[in-house]
Parts: sequence; C-alpha cells; structure tokens
Amino acid sequence: MPERPGMAAARFKVLVLNQIAANGLARLPGDSYSVGKDVADPDAVLVRSADMHALQIATSVQAIGRCGAGTNNIPVKAMSARGVPVFNAPGANANAVKELVLAAMFMAARNLVPAQRFVASLDPASADLDKIVEDGKKNFAGFEIAGQTLGIVGLGKIGCLVADAAIKLGMNVLGYDPEITVDAAWSLPAQVKKAASVAEVLRNANFISLHVPLVDATRDLVNAQNLSLVKPGTVLLNFSREGVVNDAAVIAALDARQLGWYMCDFPGGAILHHDRIVALPHLGASTREAEENCAIMVADQLRDYLENGNIVNAVNFPNVSMERESRYRVAIANANVPNMLGQISTAMAHAGLNIHTMVNKSRGDMAYTLVDVDSAVGEGVLSALRTIEGVLAVRYLPQAP
Repeated sequence: MPERPGMAAARFKVLVLNQIAANGLARLPGDSYSVGKDVADPDAVLVRSADMHALQIATSVQAIGRCGAGTNNIPVKAMSARGVPVFNAPGANANAVKELVLAAMFMAARNLVPAQRFVASLDPASADLDKIVEDGKKNFAGFEIAGQTLGIVGLGKIGCLVADAAIKLGMNVLGYDPEITVDAAWSLPAQVKKAASVAEVLRNANFISLHVPLVDATRDLVNAQNLSLVKPGTVLLNFSREGVVNDAAVIAALDARQLGWYMCDFPGGAILHHDRIVALPHLGASTREAEENCAIMVADQLRDYLENGNIVNAVNFPNVSMERESRYRVAIANANVPNMLGQISTAMAHAGLNIHTMVNKSRGDMAYTLVDVDSAVGEGVLSALRTIEGVLAVRYLPQAP
C-alpha cells in the first residue's frame, strides 16, 4: 500500500506492515496522518501477522497496534523498555473464532473430513458409483453433539461465546479459568458448570476447547500426563495458540485411540498428514467482519494515544484515560518505582507550571502518568523530566486552540 497522497505535512506517520482493512485505516484522517508501507521515521506501526522480532524498529516509534488479539509476533518486552505501548484488539475477532470452533466440532462429530476424502477418491465414471457410496457411508457414521459435554479452558470473550453457543445447541458446558475477569464472569451463561482444574475438564468432557494465551504458565498445558485422563474418543480443539498443546503427546494419544480427533488452527510440521488431525491455516480471525473490527478498534486506540496520550487495551501498559481539561498535556511512561510522581511534580513546579489535573496508574513494573497543566510546556521541562531515573518516555501533546 503506497503512502496516501498529499500527506507531506501530516502530523503523524504510521507504518503499515500488513494489509489492513480499509475501514480501519479510514479512522486515521488524511489531514493529520500519513499512512503507508514505505513511511520513514514512523510515529506508530500497524501490524497483523508480520514478525517484528527481527525488524529494526525505528527509534521514532511511539506505539504499535496489533490488529488482532495475540502479540507473540511483537517484541513486547523490548518495547516496554522503551516506553512504547503495544495495543491489541481483544474480543474484536471473538465471533469469528467462535464460529470456527463450532465448525470444527461438527466436522469431528460427523467425520466430515474422511467422508469428503472418500467421495473425492471416487471415480465419477464408475457404473457402481451409487452402490460404492451406499456401502462406504457406514464407515463415517458420527454422533450428535446435543447432550455431549464441552469442556472449555479459558473463559475470556471467545470462551464465553463458545459456551453460550454450545448451550444453545443442547450441550452441557464445563468451564475452567483461574483468572476470569469480572466482565467475563458477568457474560458467562449461568448454565456453565465451574471446574476446579484443567484436569477436571479433561476428565469429564467429550469435547475440549482451549482459549488461553501462550505464556510460560500455559505452554504445553495439554500434555502426555493430562491427556491420559481424557475419555476415549474425546475431541480436542485448539484455536488459541499452537504452543499450549504438546504435539507429540497429542499424536501418541490419537494413535492409542485415547483422543478421537485433534482440530486446530496451527499446521505445524509434526502434525501434518495425520489422519485424525485437521489443521487449518490460521483461519480463526480470517473473516471480513473480524478483520474490519480489529482494524477499527486498534486504529481508534492508536489515534487516541498519539493525539491525547490515552491508553486502552495495551498489553504492556495500564489503562489510563483522562478527559482534556487543558490544551497542554504531558504523557510520561516510567518504571513503577517510589517517588516518581513527586519528582514529576517537582520538575514542573520548578518551571513555574501549575498542574491542573493528573492521573497515574501502574501495571506490574510499568507505570504511566498523564498531566494537564495550565500553560505551555517548554523543551527545558521535557528534558528535565527525561533525565529522571526510571522515566522511559516523555511526550508533549499540546492541543490546537
């Protein structure tokens, strides 16, 4: 995508690393933003699946927006050390993933993949075609999902939607999530039975659907030890992240007929061509609607950050939003250490600046502060703030009169 024309005087420059839905890019107005794949010295980056770990990310970059939920393709830790928030779009692709999980459940229950392979192998010119079809179909008899138990590990937005859909299809649902949010708890259907552990889910479900991020605690979440707990013929569905399932353990469980099917969105080399594995090419968020939803959400978040310093849905920063009460705003990213607010206030007071309002929040090792002052902020003050030990980034965000 070439840079949009007529943008030489744009206030902000945004580098695009993948094809981003036009409806999302339209949220960045052309009179203020230069957006394209060849933008030099960008203020921000928009990305979908491109791997940024090997990229030389320009020092000018102040924010990264991932048009999706996962951020494994972004060096989040390195960006945190630079005071750069990494935004994502949690929930924007949830319905798309939910529908794909349901499709995978039906594919497994009705043996649709081997049935289709059988039909594809038939000779259309055979005189006995009808008889061959009739004789062959008995090999693909399946079962109905109504009355079966679906176990869900991870009850975020996607997990809750899958649970709701499964209940409406007549399934029993057993869910486990030790870190369920208040919002997710409110949206979780009351009919979901709460499990006390992953092992309880695996032991009692006919279908198991995983909806967790890939972090140290969830790597190999499903492994040889806990796969020994599942009922023979259980269907495992992984439309979250590749590393949460141990491929070798799954193959062994399939070969032993402990698992009936493994349905996933990650065609790694170890699992290709197994006759009881259906691996799709990362289709979870690949719908027109999901791509537009993600692009719009992230573009809006990126714009609010660049123009106002507000942060919503950054994976490495706290959520911090403050209504403008002054034209003159300073945004400060810093390590979460004692006396930071005191040092910021002192630096501004020494410059004769009156703080109109201030908000500060922290998340783990990271803290973020927005300060509205009653008069213009000079470069000397900004330089003084940058010299405070623990300050990672300082941005001055004056608003036009």
